[in-house]
Amino acid sequence: MFMITLASMIFMLIILILTSILNIITKKTFLDREKTSPFECGFDPKNLARLPFSLHFFLIAIIFIIFDVELTLFLPMIIIMKSTNTMALSVVISLYILILLFGLFHEQSQGSLNWTI
Repeated sequence: MFMITLASMIFMLIILILTSILNIITKKTFLDREKTSPFECGFDPKNLARLPFSLHFFLIAIIFIIFDVELTLFLPMIIIMKSTNTMALSVVISLYILILLFGLFHEQSQGSLNWTI
């Protein structure tokens, strides 16, 4: 157990050092207006290059993807039902569904599932 903890601490230290070095080495400049503007054959753009995007729609899409992936993880549990201990599997499935329901209730309480225009 000590070796696993030590190895994970070393990995985290290496990642932290590499991230720090990367942030120090890279230099982002926003001083040049021409480099940050969209290029349209040398002319100034007629309209904005970025279209407005609904952040609420994006959050609903992310929530859908998360719950969809969790449901695909749930399907193999049904398939292995015959080959494992029924009591242990029912505990695991119940815990899994409880976590899903907790996440759903949390999203509902935060108001993320309310569709407003």
